[in-house]
Amino acid sequence: MATTHKLILGNCMSMEEIPDGSVHLMVTSPPYFNAPFDYKGLFKTYGQYLGVLRNFAQETFRVLQNGRIAVLNIDDMLIDGEKFPIVADATKIFQEAGFRYRDRIIWKKPDGYLRISRRSGVILQNPYPMYFYPDNLLENIIIFQKGKFDYHSISKDVREKSKVDTKEIQKNKWYMTLWEMNNVMPGSPLEKGIAAFPEELPYRAIKLFSYKGETVLDPFAGSGTTMKKARELERNSIGIEIKKSLVPVIKKKLGFDGGQNTFFTDQNDKLEIINRKAGKYGHIS
Repeated sequence: MATTHKLILGNCMSMEEIPDGSVHLMVTSPPYFNAPFDYKGLFKTYGQYLGVLRNFAQETFRVLQNGRIAVLNIDDMLIDGEKFPIVADATKIFQEAGFRYRDRIIWKKPDGYLRISRRSGVILQNPYPMYFYPDNLLENIIIFQKGKFDYHSISKDVREKSKVDTKEIQKNKWYMTLWEMNNVMPGSPLEKGIAAFPEELPYRAIKLFSYKGETVLDPFAGSGTTMKKARELERNSIGIEIKKSLVPVIKKKLGFDGGQNTFFTDQNDKLEIINRKAGKYGHIS
């Protein structure tokens, strides 16, 4: 099944290139709020950050088909000793945009991912009440739905082609609200300077919430992880990314860089890149 992929270079607070109700699934991980190692000083205030989430949520609601799912990987952030309740605020923002709050899944990173830090080590240096500050091995995956899904709208043929492997569900415990997944290791060749989520996250979301031939959107495309998994799983994709410098990375990850890539079986897949500032940037077969 040939698929089409579109990369829009611009800001996802507007998705004017995407028609109303044309997307079947949204999977993304917005930038962390002023994370010290990734986005320090990116937003002038927390209110500005929430404003970005608000516009992005409204646009996501507009472009999603009725009944469809938005998956948001997001977490609270500790900045200069102050903890910001991003998960709670993002949940409220998506509800205000019109979404129903469907589920929350906790992503647990490997136990060895964090060592005792200066923050959590305070209690060891001062073993008294009020000195406890835990390190975080968890992130939130929040799931929202636009209205109710019509299960009869999908043909029997497409349903069967998109069937989820129940053995995979059971083996990896997808049925639980705790997903244990390895994070992207620092220094990964295609993830330098990018706070990327693991491929397993969009893989599960795409398998669980979309059918083959449908369109998956990632408004914060980054290195193109969601788009890659969409292509592998025979879905179309749309990615929005503000950094033009990531175009070569995304093309390479998606297998459109002219190299040999065994992940993708259909050589008729196409990638279109649109630069809002310059019009159509390129069309690659």
